[in-house]
Amino acid sequence: MIMNDKNLIAGQWVPGDQTFASDAGDFHDGTPDMVAKACEAAEDAFWTYGASSAENRAAFLNAIADEIENRAEDITEVGSLETGLPAARLEGERGRTTGQLRLFASHILKDDYPETRHDPALPDRAPLPRPDLTLIHKPIGPVAIFGASNFPLAFSVAGGDTAAALAAGCPVVVKAHPAHPGTCAIIAEAILAAITSTGQPAGTFSMIHGSGAEVGSALVQHPLIQAVGFTGSHKVGRILFDLCAARPVPIPFFGELGAVNPIFVLPNALANRGETIAEGWAASLTLGAGQFCTNPGVLFVPGGAAGDAFVASAKAALEQIAPQTMLTQGIAQACRAGVAATSDVPGVQTHLSPQSQQRDGVASLLETDLQTWIANPILAEEVFGPHGIIVRTGTDTDMVAAAHALQGQLTVTLQMDEGDAALAKQLLPIAERKAGRVLANGFPTGVEVADAMVHGGPYPASSNFGATSVGALAIRRFLRPVCYQNMQHLL
Repeated sequence: MIMNDKNLIAGQWVPGDQTFASDAGDFHDGTPDMVAKACEAAEDAFWTYGASSAENRAAFLNAIADEIENRAEDITEVGSLETGLPAARLEGERGRTTGQLRLFASHILKDDYPETRHDPALPDRAPLPRPDLTLIHKPIGPVAIFGASNFPLAFSVAGGDTAAALAAGCPVVVKAHPAHPGTCAIIAEAILAAITSTGQPAGTFSMIHGSGAEVGSALVQHPLIQAVGFTGSHKVGRILFDLCAARPVPIPFFGELGAVNPIFVLPNALANRGETIAEGWAASLTLGAGQFCTNPGVLFVPGGAAGDAFVASAKAALEQIAPQTMLTQGIAQACRAGVAATSDVPGVQTHLSPQSQQRDGVASLLETDLQTWIANPILAEEVFGPHGIIVRTGTDTDMVAAAHALQGQLTVTLQMDEGDAALAKQLLPIAERKAGRVLANGFPTGVEVADAMVHGGPYPASSNFGATSVGALAIRRFLRPVCYQNMQHLL
């Protein structure tokens, strides 16, 4: 196994003065000075890499994918050791990671990429002539990327944010996640190998470890960084967002901050297939120990006997799911604290309360009424883990009121059958305003990497409602339009 324990700065592995421990070994902490050197190297690289052809960038992305596959066994071994994720999950995630690199490579080779617009000159137009106008999207410059805890591959060092920025022509400086530094290091080695084999400037990619806040703060505040991509908690994301906004020259912060991803079970769907929906929800809620940003943590179900039977079915299904190892002991502790805090709210009934220890993730299930849920905002906050709340509603008007009360979400799901169309039509325009993705008769865990996918949503689900961190549209975040007037001869 080849795994470097240092920081990768413009092609060089640089040690730090201090180290921090991981299940994969000890790793060298980065410093603000390393951040400065990485950002300066990225700026130097931008003048070459940002002006390179789409063919060059596509070859680079495909080479990264190849180098990751070349290290497949090491990635699975170290990733399992650090995160507790099973080998099959990591192998699937590796395929997703290389798949999105190849998707972006193919996308930037299309004839209509990047989107351009041209208004030809109209010299004879009256009363005034029109100049020749051409709009072209150009890369913005060096981008800072923060790796995610819950997806050590697909949303980390060579994940969607990095792939999108590199596809756009932007050099990248990655802040490695301290929960899986060994996995980060192997992926960084793969990217460095791709830089060498395809002849990219050394500063096109750097990766810096940071067990505390110092490296991340220095990175988002460095004046050469032009945008930030982040996937993580609302708390940390908001801190970084505020730092970006407080800079002398503010920069965009593209943060995916999580959500409770509500599911509305409409009356006819409940009557016709309530048990099936309950079992499907239990499986989705606990997938990956509930550590997905699309984890459906809140479910709205009508009252009455059918609703009672649904709760019983959900409880029975959740009781059959064995404890799962969570990503870190700290995440497991935070999950237990979130379960305890929501369970203590007056008017909340506890059906399942986890008796977990250390890093175990055990399903919990609460039930409450709509009035209690609306009156207590803590019940609408994400608990990162296998924690579900069923909210009982009365009339169709209650369902509509619940939808209006939602904050911004990554997803909203409608479980509906024939006969539910009228209520669904009332809910749909509200769901469109609340979420980046609206589903019918499915479950939101599982985000397809495709051109039409949107993984984002109104705040607090994400910090920029007009962006997505999954799918080819993600590249647009790191481009800006430039209009060229009477310059066709130079383009």
